[in-house]
Amino acid sequence: MIRDLERMNKGSYDLLVIGGGINGASIAHLAARAGFSVALLEKGDFASGTSSKSTKLIHGGLRYLENLEIDLVYESLKERKLQLKAAPHLVRPLAFVIPVYEGDKRPLWMMRFGVFLYDLIAGPYKVGPHQSLSKEKVLELEPGLEKEGLKGGVLYHDAQMDDARLCLENVLSADAAGAHVANYAKVTDYLRENGRVTGVRAVDLLSRKTFGVCAKRIIVAGGPWSNELLRLDDPKAPEKVRTTKGIHIVYRDKLSNHALFIPSKSDKRIFFVIPWLGHSLIGTTDTDYRGSADDVKVEPADVAYLMNETRRVFPRSDLSEGKILSTFAGLRPLVKQGGSASKVSRKHLFYRSPSGVIFVVGGKYTTYRKVAEDCLKRVFKKRDCPSWQKTGTDPFSAEAFQVCGSGSFVESDKDVSCRPGLDTDVVRELEGRYGSRSREILKMCEESPALGQKVSNDPPVIKAQLVYAVRNEMARTVEDITERRLPLSYLGPVPESVLSAAGEVLEMAARGNLPACGQIGAGSDNRRKKGTGRRDER
Repeated sequence: MIRDLERMNKGSYDLLVIGGGINGASIAHLAARAGFSVALLEKGDFASGTSSKSTKLIHGGLRYLENLEIDLVYESLKERKLQLKAAPHLVRPLAFVIPVYEGDKRPLWMMRFGVFLYDLIAGPYKVGPHQSLSKEKVLELEPGLEKEGLKGGVLYHDAQMDDARLCLENVLSADAAGAHVANYAKVTDYLRENGRVTGVRAVDLLSRKTFGVCAKRIIVAGGPWSNELLRLDDPKAPEKVRTTKGIHIVYRDKLSNHALFIPSKSDKRIFFVIPWLGHSLIGTTDTDYRGSADDVKVEPADVAYLMNETRRVFPRSDLSEGKILSTFAGLRPLVKQGGSASKVSRKHLFYRSPSGVIFVVGGKYTTYRKVAEDCLKRVFKKRDCPSWQKTGTDPFSAEAFQVCGSGSFVESDKDVSCRPGLDTDVVRELEGRYGSRSREILKMCEESPALGQKVSNDPPVIKAQLVYAVRNEMARTVEDITERRLPLSYLGPVPESVLSAAGEVLEMAARGNLPACGQIGAGSDNRRKKGTGRRDER
């Protein structure tokens, strides 16, 4: 990807998308693929907000059945199946176990009926069959669970995903389709003509230079920052987004064999314990948040809540806060409405301001493609789409949806073992993270064997990935690399070898001499100070 703000400043676009989270990335992707000229601006790094702070699930939303949101569940289940096909290297089936205890708000019969209804609604989009489980079967599957009061349980299927990379893949797909994209480009004002917004003024947060972008139509997919961007357009506009905070814990060790859906005893909400990166992801909370979206933090009370609830169902695991690898918090940008935070609908809608700007409100990660489709069908008439004029087919067709890297690329063990200087675990990790685009990184290693050197063992990371992140994926800081291009920051202090090599790659890129087959050494003065292993994500 080329970050060319001067090009944006000189051009005029059919569509400008503000916000480089999953919704904005997907809108830019679909619009560019339909043949429109598109610009995408993100004030931080792509997916640096809510889109990298999720529970890492693509799911229908079993608990939404309690709110009788059958249409939302069906839509989500359909999109779940589509994502499994569109990005199989990033979205994978995942089995869930729900243990039911005596006194639970949702008794065993209700949970059995719930998963039956869940699969019935899914119909042809079902991932795998549900099962009713006896107490003995639950403990056979998950022997670490509390036995006292256990009545039985159920098993059902959803999917797990890499949220930050899935967002980035949509940005890459938009770029490949011709969109002009830029991170660290903050919108500071709207440009107007006869009362209509015709563009924006923005600042490059890296160089501090200002620039403008003109466009016929503007869509704001600002997530938790939507109210701020709405007030920038109209200072008197009422809020459209209600933000709720969700926090997660990455805990050392794998607590369970399956993902667990667990009802909380203290307040009747639910949380998950999910195998992730060889450890356990525990979350999430769901509480109203009124502070700045730039300053969301994990509070000690949040951690205590999740740890206490987890200890209750894993009494023999000796859970200790000293084994917490990291914590992170994100904000859900929900439709502004009353009621408890956990009951607010995850449906999406659109608001058109008097000046003509379209704001995307609400939604959930699973339905991001449908959000983009609905948004673009609202903004553009099908007959105006260049691709429709050429082919006569629906330019936003779900059947044709695919992201970069989704093509099959699985080498045999024999092929892997023939990769000079690369361990099998490295090649398998590249396949799982980059899909078919891992060929590009393997080619870099073949041309320059020094780039195949490991800088991390768990997960395995080689120098070529750092170069690739900067040259091909628009990483601009060490954190871009370690928190979103790679998941290293979730697993405690980032190895000094990674920080040193990443700093050197960025230095070389800043000087404009990042070589095609670079010699990235181990030493560099541009090093980030070691962290503590706990991350309060912002």
